[in-house]
Amino acid sequence: MKTKYSIVKDSIKSKVLEGTYQPNQKISSESELMEEFGVSRHTVRLAIGDLVIEGWLYREQGSGTFCADRTENASKITGEKSKNIAIITTYISDYIFPSIIRGAEKHLSENGYNVMLFSTNNNHETEKNVLETILSQKFDGVIVEPTKSAIANPNINYYLNLENQNIPYIMINSYYDELDPVSITLNDEKGGYLQTAHLMELGHKNIVGFFKTDDKQGSKRMKGYLKAHRDNHITIIPNNIIAYKTDEMMTKPLEEFERVLSLTNIEWPTAIICYNDQLAMKLLDIIRERKLKVPEDISIVGFDNSFLASISEVKLTTIQHPQSELGATAAKLILDLINDKKGEHKKEDHKIESVIFEPTLVVRNSTKKLDA
Repeated sequence: MKTKYSIVKDSIKSKVLEGTYQPNQKISSESELMEEFGVSRHTVRLAIGDLVIEGWLYREQGSGTFCADRTENASKITGEKSKNIAIITTYISDYIFPSIIRGAEKHLSENGYNVMLFSTNNNHETEKNVLETILSQKFDGVIVEPTKSAIANPNINYYLNLENQNIPYIMINSYYDELDPVSITLNDEKGGYLQTAHLMELGHKNIVGFFKTDDKQGSKRMKGYLKAHRDNHITIIPNNIIAYKTDEMMTKPLEEFERVLSLTNIEWPTAIICYNDQLAMKLLDIIRERKLKVPEDISIVGFDNSFLASISEVKLTTIQHPQSELGATAAKLILDLINDKKGEHKKEDHKIESVIFEPTLVVRNSTKKLDA
């Protein structure tokens, strides 16, 4: 349990990091802080004293306490570049993320940069803590996969403070619309379209789609699914669209699939498309428990062409994700932005733009032509 002193200190520090307190701006008075946190003057003075010693604040006799300009202080301490890059992803150790990270890390290390990895677990509070850590330390640039990119983000101020401190950042896999950053993404709408159109070409019309919709990727894949139905003049069955959020990903898709399979046989879907290969593997377990076969009884399409797509007896038809190539591209772009900041490029000759990879379909044995 945090002490009152720690609560006061961490709150003031957070306001500095999120940009509520700008450099050389006067912070709340001791009396105001005492009232805000319900603590003694001694507790407030302890917290402020520590932050002054650590370089977050400074005092002016007779005027009060002010937010320090930490960028200015850092440049006085050392003229050398730290050559540190932060990589923030929603997850680190599983699925396609190691490949993305390796792609970025290889290029950055070849150019003399150290890489520090952070994971948000697709959680806004964890993202906030990670951004506070990055803003507290010295980084030349940040590569970040946004957290729950399809919904309003409470941490936008931290990204704006990165900009205020002239720390370049780019976003991968998705991005926050409000910030309009340089980004490296996959054309997810087209990916969802390719998944669906492939099944339609095989004669399938009753197709269930699973989409994780608090990430923008899922919403765009759903849009591709709907567009394929319209382009092929196939009626969209509303109950065939199963949307879920990150917090529900271990339960809702599986429960909904069990529900679908409990319908009378005539209502069964003939095919399913999945938000990713991870989900496809979980649904395959349910299919096996039901003594059904893929693709004889039901076809299934994944997304990402991860290592999971080919490890079981069912080899997944799936959408290719650039993975390590995306990571390497992110590394090149963040170095371009860093070099621009240092004035090594003429801006009129060197415009750094976002990159969108085009998806392709990898056909394996999890889909088949529907019998007439």
